[in-house]
Amino acid sequence: MAPAVASRKRAAPEDPEPRACCGSSPADGAKRRRYNFGSADDYERLDVVGQGAFGVVLRARDRRTGKVVALKRLIGADEGGRFSRDFDALRVEAACQHACRGHPNIVQIKDVVADAKTGDLFLVLEFVGGSLRDEFPRARPEDIVRAMMRPLVDAAKKMHASRVIHRDIKPENILVSFSGELKICDFGAATLMKPAGKPYDLCRPGTLPYTSPEQLAGNRCYGPAVDMWALGCIMGELLTGAPLFGGDMTEKELLADLSTNLGDQLNELFYDVLPELSPAAREVLSGLLAFDPEKRMTAVEALEHRWFAEEPKKAEFPGFVPLFG
Repeated sequence: MAPAVASRKRAAPEDPEPRACCGSSPADGAKRRRYNFGSADDYERLDVVGQGAFGVVLRARDRRTGKVVALKRLIGADEGGRFSRDFDALRVEAACQHACRGHPNIVQIKDVVADAKTGDLFLVLEFVGGSLRDEFPRARPEDIVRAMMRPLVDAAKKMHASRVIHRDIKPENILVSFSGELKICDFGAATLMKPAGKPYDLCRPGTLPYTSPEQLAGNRCYGPAVDMWALGCIMGELLTGAPLFGGDMTEKELLADLSTNLGDQLNELFYDVLPELSPAAREVLSGLLAFDPEKRMTAVEALEHRWFAEEPKKAEFPGFVPLFG
């Protein structure tokens, strides 16, 4: 995808902060056109590294600094040059990711830029590498899983303290750096927390095998516990090498299965599939996969659990292969 040649030079800081526009709330199209977006021409687009139904991620190089970044293309303009109705979704995504800035295990947003010719908007993001999904199917020993789960739970702690619910934590949305560091990405389904009892517009914006029981039941008044359920699913998948739930089930079938069989499934996992798993690890996994969100472990509670607390905070977990050179 060939970039347009930049028509002017602009000085840039070493790591530019996202513009203030990320968190504002325009009421109409006229206000939207006053957003001070940077220029997509400042980035040389190299290749496509990811693509989905709602956008494409490009590897790019900042012409001003030479640094490699990721460009996430989200929306374009209509024939009249106005931003599409999906503009508010971009604004929420940028605001949620900006609120979580500074955590080493969350992909950092750097800017929001526009292509003057096409009207496309891009999030400029830290470039990391391939996803955790590329590392499956492979079961891992408990000490490796603990070292991998600690930064992910800590990232959830940061998100929830920042009043953000990710709502789509899954292996595809966990990137693996060249050194093996894990980073949560893709805030496209994220939302800012609402007061307790206030419903969200979407009940299940995420991916079925990582969806919490309360969302499967159609409850739109959920909270950050939905992210903790997803992390429990990921912990189980890291230990076994395969997803714990879902398969070819529908939402109703999965909810019925969890409602009836979750306890038996966990017992089978602990005593038949993973008999050597420590009692402490079982406690954490059971806490993350509590059917009742009120009884589910929070990120703070999980990090204070002996399974995490009694181990050195910096453990190495070898075995990742860099996906990009």
